[in-house]
Amino acid sequence: MLPEINTLAYFQWQDWLVFSAILLATALAAAYGHLRLTKQASITGLYSRRLLDYLLMGRQLTLPLFVATLVATWYGGIFGISEITFNYGIYNFVTQGLFWYVAYLIFAFFLAGKIARYHSMTLPDLTERMFGPKSAKVSAVLTLFYIMPVVYVLSLGLFLHMMFGTSVLMGMIYGTLFTCLYTAWGGFRSVVFSDLVQFFVMCSAVLMVVVFSVSVFGGIPFLKAHLPASHFTITGGNSWLNTLVWGFIALSTLIDPSFYQRCFAAKSPRVVKTGIVISTFIWFCFDLCTTLGALYARALLPYAEPRQAYFFYAIQLLPAGLRGFFVAGILSIILSTLNSFLFIASNTLSFDLLRKRFPNIILSNRIAIFAVGTLSIALALCFKGSFKTIWLVFGSYFSACLLVPILMGYVYPGRISDKLFVASSVLSAIAMTVWRFCVPPIWLDWGDPFYIGVCVSLLILLLFRSHRASIESHIVDR
Repeated sequence: MLPEINTLAYFQWQDWLVFSAILLATALAAAYGHLRLTKQASITGLYSRRLLDYLLMGRQLTLPLFVATLVATWYGGIFGISEITFNYGIYNFVTQGLFWYVAYLIFAFFLAGKIARYHSMTLPDLTERMFGPKSAKVSAVLTLFYIMPVVYVLSLGLFLHMMFGTSVLMGMIYGTLFTCLYTAWGGFRSVVFSDLVQFFVMCSAVLMVVVFSVSVFGGIPFLKAHLPASHFTITGGNSWLNTLVWGFIALSTLIDPSFYQRCFAAKSPRVVKTGIVISTFIWFCFDLCTTLGALYARALLPYAEPRQAYFFYAIQLLPAGLRGFFVAGILSIILSTLNSFLFIASNTLSFDLLRKRFPNIILSNRIAIFAVGTLSIALALCFKGSFKTIWLVFGSYFSACLLVPILMGYVYPGRISDKLFVASSVLSAIAMTVWRFCVPPIWLDWGDPFYIGVCVSLLILLLFRSHRASIESHIVDR
């Protein structure tokens, strides 16, 4: 097998037929979402109801649609998964899989019911109801950068580069423009219905690669014979502290905006709880397939570029027709996450940050989608295309600054003030930035900035809460 190929040279008419059919099905699903939105708008005269339908599908998301859109939204960084597995082996399954399953189940069994009580529209909207307006603004800024689809814009650019030979930058521009157009067109309904098609395609595609790999090359004994021993260790050669950082970042699921959006849109808390449990099982199977597929790519294409190895391996492995299905599956993985993140980031910008300046939220949301796409391309260039760095930086800031105060807000409702929430989040971000840029590199090996941020946030909240409790106790005694 070759470490780099001209993908189009491998494509036959069967591949083009399958690939085109899946793209058409996705487009029709998005169009159906637009028609449903238009029909609902003609029935519902109130602007508030039309806004609810545009942002959250009128809170009518059923269990099958909930599972399909939630699962599909979670895997846009497929080339990042390939990169991590190629370099570190099953470390990917631990850091991008096992840690997250725990967080999913905590969300399902302990948070789903609490979230439903607030009847919110977005995560910052929920934060405002729990803590206050200043907290909502801080939460919105952190949410905007966390949910910014930088990784998925980069993934789409890389996909078009490997597929058609365009530069990664031009691929990001063309692909993002296309995704912005159909996302803005139909709102959340278009996202959900296109996710439904993409869900079935992406799951089938990664399973197909594993089945053909095992049948052609053999199972685990083949991988052990052709991979470094470190690829079968939990840390993959990384330190335990750096490995555990991913476990804490996985807890960001408990405050993840895309999770919350689906919960706000679901018909009932029961749909949320059952849907997350089902989704977790599907995620387990999907992660197993992507990790195994990338391990085969590392074994057979050891000199390939890590981000591209899985894609080029599958193209050379699969027969005509199925090759086109796989390529459509990879595109579905990227688009299903990119459109969701574009939509949520634009919601944060238009609904949470600019609502008072631009009262027509639906129109400003559609404009914001293109602004978010442009900013995502710029950030992808700033991070020089490193998936792991993008995930770590944005994930660690978001989790460290918001995770502790929001979870404490659930446990101790009404006990954390608006000012205390802001102080905790802002000082946590400042401490992380100082640690990242001002501390000698040798110390960074002993403590990731994430740990510093969490400690500062927790310390501030505990100190001020204990101080407030002592004052209240003193007043009672008097």
